[in-house]
Amino acid sequence: MTRPAPRAGRASADRLARLLNLVPYLLARPGIEIAEAASDLGVTEKQLREDLELLWVCGLPGYGPGDLIDMAFDGDRVTITYDAGIDRPLRLTPDEALALVVALRMLAETPGVANREAVERALAKIESAAGDLAGAPVEVRLPGDPQRAQQLRAAVERGRALRITYYTAARDETTERTIDPLRMLMVGGRAYVEAWCRRAEGMRLFRADRIDAVTELDEPAVVPPQARPHDLSDGVFRPSPDLPLITLRIGRGERWITEYYPCERVEAGDGDEWLVSLRVTDLGWARRFVLGLGPDVTVVAPAELAEQVRAQAVAALEAYATPGATPPADPAVAAVTQ
Repeated sequence: MTRPAPRAGRASADRLARLLNLVPYLLARPGIEIAEAASDLGVTEKQLREDLELLWVCGLPGYGPGDLIDMAFDGDRVTITYDAGIDRPLRLTPDEALALVVALRMLAETPGVANREAVERALAKIESAAGDLAGAPVEVRLPGDPQRAQQLRAAVERGRALRITYYTAARDETTERTIDPLRMLMVGGRAYVEAWCRRAEGMRLFRADRIDAVTELDEPAVVPPQARPHDLSDGVFRPSPDLPLITLRIGRGERWITEYYPCERVEAGDGDEWLVSLRVTDLGWARRFVLGLGPDVTVVAPAELAEQVRAQAVAALEAYATPGATPPADPAVAAVTQ
C-alpha cells in the first residue's frame, strides 16, 4: 500500500538530517563497527548500510572522482576517507541560532501571517535550544508605525470597513477614503492593506506607513464578488505600456536606479554615463523623483518632464534669492536645468 505523501516527505526529511549528522559522526570514530554505529544512531544495521550506500553518490558539484564522499570498509568496520566538506554536526552556531530567532520574531510581527501559532511554536523551540542566546538584547521592529499595522490587522481579522486618511506619493496628495479590507501582506519589507476602495471603485493597495489616520466603522467590510486580489509575484508596481516612459542620463553614482526600479532599457552612453528608460505612474511622481536624485541625472525625454523639472528647480533657486544677491550655485539644480 502506498504511504500518504506527508509521511513520505517526513521520512525523507528525517533521512536527510541523519545523513548530514552521519559524516561528522563517522569522522570522529574511524574504524567503528557498523553495529555499534547503528546502536548509537538509533537505526537498524540495514538502515545504516542503506544510508552508507547513499553517501557514495553524495558530494560536491561535478560529482566525479574527488568530488564525492568516500569510505573504506574493513569487514564490518567503516572509515570516512573523504568528507566533501560535510565535516561538522548539524547543529546551529550561535550566529545561526540568533539569525533564526530574529527572523522568526520578525515573521511573528508581520501582518497577514496565516498561521501565527506555528511560527510562535517554532520560535519557542529555537529559543529553548539557543538557551541564554535567545535573551540577547535584540529588538525586532517592522518599518513604519507598528501600532498602525496592528490596528489594520485587527480590523481585517474582525472584517470591518475602515475610513482612512491616505497620502498618495505618486500624486503628492492626501485624501479621505472608505475601504473594505481584504488582507494584510508584506511586500519588499513594507506592510500593506489590500482593500476595495469605494472612492476608486476598485481594489487598491495602501501602504500602512502612509495611512495618517484610521477609523474602524461599525459596519462589515464588503468586497464585491468581482474584485480580485493583486498579483504581487513581481512586486507592487507593475509597469505597463499605457504608463508614461521617461529616459534619464545618469552617472556612475546613480546606477542603483537600474537595480531598484524595473527598467525597459539600459544603454551605455558617453564615458561613465548610462541612458535609462523606465515606466512611471505619472510625470508628477517622476518630477519629484528626478529632483531628489542630484547632479548626476539629466532628463532626456519626454520634453514635458524636462521642462517641469527645470521650472521647479528655477523656482527653488528664486526662493533662496534675496534682493541684490546672486542665487547660490546649487550643482543639483544646475544639472536638472540644463
